[in-house]
Amino acid sequence: MRVTKQEHACLVVEESGKTLVVDPGLFTTALVGLTNVVAIVITHEHADHWTDDQLNHILERSPDARIFAPAGVAAAAAGFDITVVNGGDTQEVAPFTLRFFGEKHAVIHSSIPVVDNVGVLINDALYYPGDSFTVPEGVDVDTLAVPVGAPWMKIGEAIDYVLEVKPRRSFATHEMVLSTAGKSMGNDRIQWATEQNGGQFFPLQPGEAIDL
Repeated sequence: MRVTKQEHACLVVEESGKTLVVDPGLFTTALVGLTNVVAIVITHEHADHWTDDQLNHILERSPDARIFAPAGVAAAAAGFDITVVNGGDTQEVAPFTLRFFGEKHAVIHSSIPVVDNVGVLINDALYYPGDSFTVPEGVDVDTLAVPVGAPWMKIGEAIDYVLEVKPRRSFATHEMVLSTAGKSMGNDRIQWATEQNGGQFFPLQPGEAIDL
C-alpha cells in the first residue's frame, strides 16, 4: 500500500490499482488527475478538509467513488451521496478496510462550536485522526499521520499523542498553517517522540510517498 502526502491534511492511498482519498480540502492542490478512486473519507466538515470543487474533480473521473464522513459533513455537503460513519464503524470498499474512531473535533475555543470528527484506520496499517488526538483503542498502530499545526493544538499535545500511540512509523500532516521554520520545528518534535518508542519518522513533503 502506497501513501502519498498531499498539501495540508490530504492523503492519497493506493492499493492493487485502486485509490482512496482522505480529506481533499481547500489548502490542497486540486486533485484533477486521479483515477480509479473507489472511496473518499472526510473526517469533518471544515473547508480545509473538503470542498465541493475537490469532490467534483474526483467524481468526474471516478463517479462511483463512495464518500464516508460523519453526520456534520453529510449536512454540509447535502449535494453529495455520503455514507454517514461514526466511531466504531467498519466499512469495506475493496481493497480498503476502513475502521473509524472518535466522535468530535478538538476544541478550538469555547466560542466555536465543536463539530463531528472521525479518525480512520486504513487496512490496519495507517491511522489518521483528523482534527483530534483520538487514540485508536486496541490498535497497534503501524503508521501514524500526525497533525502538526492548527488553531486547535500546540506542539506539546502532538508530542504527547505520539508518545501515547507509539507508532512504528510516523509523518506530519495538517501543516499548511505553519511557516517553513514552523514545519521544520514540528517535524523535529514528532521525530523525537516517535523515536522514544523505537519508531521511525518520515519527513514527507507534499507529493512524496511512503510504502507500507
